[in-house]
Amino acid sequence: MYDLGTRKRALALVAQGRSLNSVSKQLNISRHAIRAWQAQLEPKPRVSAQTAPCPRCRPVPGLPVATAAYAYLLGLYLGDGCISDHPRGGHLLRIACADAWPGLIDACREAVLAVRPEGSVCILKKQGCVAVTSYGRHWKCLFPQHGPGKKHERRIVLEAWQQEIVDAHPWDFIRGLVHSDGCRITNWTTRLVGGERKRYEYPRYFFTNTSDDIRRLYTDTLDTLGVEWTALTRGGDPFNVSVARRASVALMDAHVGPKY
Repeated sequence: MYDLGTRKRALALVAQGRSLNSVSKQLNISRHAIRAWQAQLEPKPRVSAQTAPCPRCRPVPGLPVATAAYAYLLGLYLGDGCISDHPRGGHLLRIACADAWPGLIDACREAVLAVRPEGSVCILKKQGCVAVTSYGRHWKCLFPQHGPGKKHERRIVLEAWQQEIVDAHPWDFIRGLVHSDGCRITNWTTRLVGGERKRYEYPRYFFTNTSDDIRRLYTDTLDTLGVEWTALTRGGDPFNVSVARRASVALMDAHVGPKY
């Protein structure tokens, strides 16, 4: 059983745009319990994805974007997301997530619903991955980086309102980027100790993206957070960004962590 104060704190964090998964981990409370508490609240009038107001093109006072969830979803979208037109109007947002990380799939789904709670999310299974998919009429308003062709073949620049959200929630943005196009691995090397060669292991974060603009968004945000990084070339191209220094890895572990 959880006391009333714990329930209020959990619901307040969710109301700020935090995902159920992150609140669950922070407070050591099951997602099922948080969902049950939400269901006990007075139900809100049902708003459809077609008629819901948009915080960008049809702004309504008191209707902000769920900023922390949006920063995370923006990172996922820039890495593995796309928006396509729906035959009956509106748009489909798709975020590709590997089957190997069920926690990532849950976090992505919860972020989509936090940003557009009037909508719905479906999970479309593909070979080796799933597509977290949501229909709506305003996904292009919320992600103006959409466009024809591949992201690395066109300019990717955040609008001022997006940059304000990233500045307010930089770790959520970084976590979304790493969860899409990054990883935490354990490197190893050998060294001579007392004349005997021993194996030495150390953790490292990698972020790989062929878009210069998206890598720059990642590294600029790391700079603001005091995380040291280096660019590594692959085939002569600097596609990889590495975080390997102990203090910086500790920061990443505290706020990002490995996929799960």
